Amino acid sequence: MRVRPFRSITFLLAASFCVSAASSQEKLPNTQQMFRSADTSELTNLRHRAESGDAESQAALGDLYLAGSRVPQDYKEAAKWYRAAAAQKLAAAQFALGYLYEQGEGVARNYREALRYYRAAAGQGHATAANNLASMYEQGRGVPKSATEALRWYRASAERGDPTGQTNLASLYFAGRGIRRDFEEAARWFRAAAEQDVPEAQNNLAVMYYTGAGVPIDYAESAHWARRAADQGYAAAQADLGYLYEQGKGVPLDYVMAYMWYSVAATRGDQHTVARMKSLAHLMLPEQLRAARTRAAAWVPQPGELSGAPGTGQSGAASFLPQH
Repeated sequence: MRVRPFRSITFLLAASFCVSAASSQEKLPNTQQMFRSADTSELTNLRHRAESGDAESQAALGDLYLAGSRVPQDYKEAAKWYRAAAAQKLAAAQFALGYLYEQGEGVARNYREALRYYRAAAGQGHATAANNLASMYEQGRGVPKSATEALRWYRASAERGDPTGQTNLASLYFAGRGIRRDFEEAARWFRAAAEQDVPEAQNNLAVMYYTGAGVPIDYAESAHWARRAADQGYAAAQADLGYLYEQGKGVPLDYVMAYMWYSVAATRGDQHTVARMKSLAHLMLPEQLRAARTRAAAWVPQPGELSGAPGTGQSGAASFLPQH
């Protein structure tokens, strides 16, 4: 399942995500603040503390090398400092080192080592490590595939509030992979992630409200969640929002808005909307078409969008838009 930072979930196919060290929700809290207005002396002091054995400073220095922030990017140096902090049982460093082993960055790729460090961090309550550990069990990387262990660790991640773990757990319940299919549980966990602004979860929740899977059919709720995902640049949700406007379901019937959202989705890779645009154009006045195209050209995503993130416009994403 999902490995952050890459948003590649598909609703029915439900590919998993893992989470990168650089985007972990559980990074050391002071790293960015420390260097927001930092100078060379502060970096020198951090290095001195790291060399003196302070685990949090070691992990913070690893973060800087991983990101290439205020030092040249160097995965080997990042791994070196994460290893030092991980040896002192710092969960954030264990997680980061596990990710480097999984990806083969700065160290030789080694799934067994990745598992070892993920398990150590997850055992200390690190939610994103639990998610990545679950992903490895689900996909059989370094261990035999185990739906039971995948479910166990996705649930641990989800219950600790990690939105990626929540999305992945919801996807397991929706697809019934290794467990009994349960749309109500799927909706519950998609909602938890959707409320944390995960566009895949918002889009999936919109589809569930439209189809009545696990929740009552509610077109207004479907439109609400589709809009939140669409505003972040998620093409499948943009296409669905266009369809809701075209049908007048959950929103006023509005061909201008429908065409605008179809057009935006098309520019972001959703080619299913092209046929809808052509059909809709025959029903619109010239001034309506001009207005729709002007709005589409002027549309910009909300600041939270992950521009170009995998998953945007993917054909496997959930959608209730007719595919012909």
